[in-house]
Amino acid sequence: MSSKFIVALISVVFPAMPAFAQQRLPPHATLIPAAEISLPGPADSNSPFVWSLDGSQVQVFTSIDGQVQQASGPTAFTVGTPTAVAWVLPPPGGSWMESVVRDQDVLYGYYHSEVTSPDCDNNGRVRPRIGAARSTDEGRTWEDLGVILESSELSLCDTPNQYDDGGVGDFSVILDADRTYLYVLYSSYGPSLASQGVSIARMAWADRDEPEGALAVWQSGLWLPASASTDSDGATAWTYPAGTPIYPARRSWHSADGIADAFWGPSIHWNTYLRQYVMLLNHTSTVAVNQEGIYVGFSARLDDPGSWTAPQKVLSGGGWYPEVLGLDPASGTDKEAGQEARFYMTGHSSALIRFERLPLTSPLRKKSQGRSGPGAQ
Repeated sequence: MSSKFIVALISVVFPAMPAFAQQRLPPHATLIPAAEISLPGPADSNSPFVWSLDGSQVQVFTSIDGQVQQASGPTAFTVGTPTAVAWVLPPPGGSWMESVVRDQDVLYGYYHSEVTSPDCDNNGRVRPRIGAARSTDEGRTWEDLGVILESSELSLCDTPNQYDDGGVGDFSVILDADRTYLYVLYSSYGPSLASQGVSIARMAWADRDEPEGALAVWQSGLWLPASASTDSDGATAWTYPAGTPIYPARRSWHSADGIADAFWGPSIHWNTYLRQYVMLLNHTSTVAVNQEGIYVGFSARLDDPGSWTAPQKVLSGGGWYPEVLGLDPASGTDKEAGQEARFYMTGHSSALIRFERLPLTSPLRKKSQGRSGPGAQ
């Protein structure tokens, strides 16, 4: 097996992190080399898959440079040529469609957009935010439903960060089993270290058609709603609380010495074999977003953000935007997978990812007691 696919089966414990749930038998993940395949279009974000109501067609949405394409076919590996989606009115700052959820014959999409900060004088960096959209023609045309989450912190105009001077984005969403809440796991790039990392918010699914101001952000054990204000023209603006990160940054995205230590870009799925939610994460070591590695965390419950396990390293280095593609016909997507799934980075896959439960007597279990990875002491 190539060394680049060897998995570090060691639990990574970060001293500055909140107390993670203690799992008696934590799962682990292994990468298995496989024939190389790619998504139908180039990608620099997460790439959602969604099945038709009758299970006969699957659509995949890929995004690059703020433009979204969609392709469809009878399987995820036999889709046609991608075509650009149309917008009734395109969102400012472009759109990277990171997640799509079907509700009968309507698709709800959730996009990352990148606007310039009103606080900074054209510093060449952006301030990402998260928006929602709706399609009634199977994803060919989208209606923008507005911004559903943005940072309340001012941007850091003189940041050495190569891309962002603040904001939130690079995210993934998942609907809970009861279709009661939509959960948004997102990256925060604000100037304060306390707010940086991977955080979580949720919205009642009943609010999906009017989502502006509907997200509540998890902060210090509570789901805190947005607050509204009205300007002189009668327009409503929403201010969202800063989240308490599930996976907090240990070194700032804006460190003057160029060294960072932060997780970002989560992708989440429900694993039918583990009966748990699985989150794949990028981990950066610099403000230029050099990839230190890819990690995985597990949780049985979306409504308990403190239950996520400490991240375990899956791969050193690697590309951005790790995600799975489930292999079960008519159900496998980036949001549902079984024991084995395709493992993608930046739209390319040359490996399967296999999930295992560790028996109590496993030698791997004994090895997992040490510390490793970023922040280990």
